[in-house]
Amino acid sequence: MPEDHRQSPARPLRSAELLAVGSELTNGETRDTNGGELAAALAAEGVSVRRISALPDDLAAVTAAFRGALAAADVVVATGGLGPTPDDLTREAVAAVVGEVPAVDPGLEAWLRGLFEKRGMPLLAVNLKQAWLIPSSTSIPNANGTAPGWWVDRPDGRVVILLPGPPREMRPMWASWVLPRLRERGLGDGRLARTLRLYGIGESVVADRLGDAMLRRANPVVATYARADWLDVRISAVDEPDPAGGPPVPARTILDETTEAVRAALAEHVRTEGETGWADLVAGAAAAADVRIATFEIGTRGALAALLASVPAVERSVVSGGAREADPASFPVEDEAAHAARDAGVAVGCAVAARTDASHTVLRVAVSIAGEAEPSVMDLRLFQHGEHGLFRAAVATAAFLLDVLESRSGDPGPP
Repeated sequence: MPEDHRQSPARPLRSAELLAVGSELTNGETRDTNGGELAAALAAEGVSVRRISALPDDLAAVTAAFRGALAAADVVVATGGLGPTPDDLTREAVAAVVGEVPAVDPGLEAWLRGLFEKRGMPLLAVNLKQAWLIPSSTSIPNANGTAPGWWVDRPDGRVVILLPGPPREMRPMWASWVLPRLRERGLGDGRLARTLRLYGIGESVVADRLGDAMLRRANPVVATYARADWLDVRISAVDEPDPAGGPPVPARTILDETTEAVRAALAEHVRTEGETGWADLVAGAAAAADVRIATFEIGTRGALAALLASVPAVERSVVSGGAREADPASFPVEDEAAHAARDAGVAVGCAVAARTDASHTVLRVAVSIAGEAEPSVMDLRLFQHGEHGLFRAAVATAAFLLDVLESRSGDPGPP
């Protein structure tokens, strides 16, 4: 596949707009997950994402959106609309905005024909639009589909990026091809960022502990983000100029010092950093303690099994479909934890019973460890209910299991 990466005048790439193209998005048949992922990736590079838009398969609407985005942002990233059918109009819209005519690229055509030959299928004429390029574009290789992306350089240094909609195609193209080239071109403002993941504390308490002096600073920026399973504190910093004209204070120094201050204020609630999840933490603690785990749950609809599905140390997960109205306060989770471990032939058993109603969720958790006379038990009431309450019950169970494993292994978790 041809790769002819063109250079445009130097322009800092500090702002972006994201477009998701496809009527399936605007009529509710499909949700746009690409926009959130790309926004997070760009924000981590110090890029201000000004807008995320979903657009129908309408040439006038898509063309207008590209025209407006190019007037407002340094980088425009679009996903979707790169298929072979007449309603896939993203290429046509970009060509109209930049005033260029798309044409079949011989190299892309040969690549496409080779793909179809390997599949034992003829290359239909309709597929040739996937081999289109315009003079200012460079093809972005797609190793997982038949829709190459476009990288379009504008004379003023702005960049348009077209990627396919399916995440399994978009993600590797973005990570391995697009993002490195954006960095080469001067992506972001040199910002460094770090995310601390908190559990067992609310945003208002975090704000009170950190105080306005920290939360209202322009550099570093300290912001909180409530997730379904975490409260994230994101710290980002850029070099700080010296008013006296001396060397600037490096962003790394500012970031490290601020992280230390945040950790000191919130120490007991900081569980990990970055994108690490509960399954990662439980897997690490089980490996450190050199144990394998069996779980039993009732009333959770399998929420714990789903949360820990990727943990290699979980040998067996039993989900009881009966007695969903059992009272967690009286349910014998201690016995079930011990039975789960014994039946699976592992050292650690974890059992949870939960019940959710219209206002809250109650749960009781037990962790049984071979060789210990009594299991560890936790009772908890959550102020979430329904499916969200059950998910939070699974998270609380994982957190308790993690605490027990770390206390036995002597591993206090991330510093």
